[in-house]
Amino acid sequence: MARSCSRRPVRGERGAVALEAALTFPILLIVLLGIIEFTFLMRDHAVVVSDTRLAARVASTGADAGPGVCAAGAGAPPCVPANVPALAQEAADAIQRSGSAMPVDQIQYLLVYKANDNGYPGTMSSMPTSCSGVSSCVMFKWWKAEDKFRYYSGTWDPKTINACFPGTSAFPLDRLGIQLVAKHENFTGMFGSYFTLQDHAVMDFEPLDTQHCKGGTHP
Repeated sequence: MARSCSRRPVRGERGAVALEAALTFPILLIVLLGIIEFTFLMRDHAVVVSDTRLAARVASTGADAGPGVCAAGAGAPPCVPANVPALAQEAADAIQRSGSAMPVDQIQYLLVYKANDNGYPGTMSSMPTSCSGVSSCVMFKWWKAEDKFRYYSGTWDPKTINACFPGTSAFPLDRLGIQLVAKHENFTGMFGSYFTLQDHAVMDFEPLDTQHCKGGTHP
């Protein structure tokens, strides 16, 4: 009767397996960390897109909200309430209340502006990084002293907003734009310290009722 026997792994084979494991493990670790990083990045991107649209929806209903509020205290930027529409503050407050997974202080700034036919501020054909030199545009930033988004720069006189449907050739119905820019801080640091995420949305203002409108324009 033939006797079966199994061949024991020799020392060289065991060493080869250990070497393969040592070479493979770093690659698997990098892939795993990459998946984790990508997951957090996609989460924050979804937050930016969602918050941008939320801010646009809220602001589009505030054409008659009037002037806003200026930040106070040391370091507060120069501000005249009449040049800051309350709808911009309402949009920023809506983002703060949204309860998203991304910390609000990762949001670098928020632009709230009157959109031209291309969806950009003023006469611009691309999105600026500030409201400097741009009409009907205000920037909001996170104000640590108050734990709140506050006006930072720019002007937009709320009295000039026309939300009277259908408007006229001289005073067309205005459109609102929102630009949100945030910093995604990398979890692993393998792909740099951060990625910049941004999105913008444009909406028509909710039409005001006839009591607010005279001749197709906001009084």
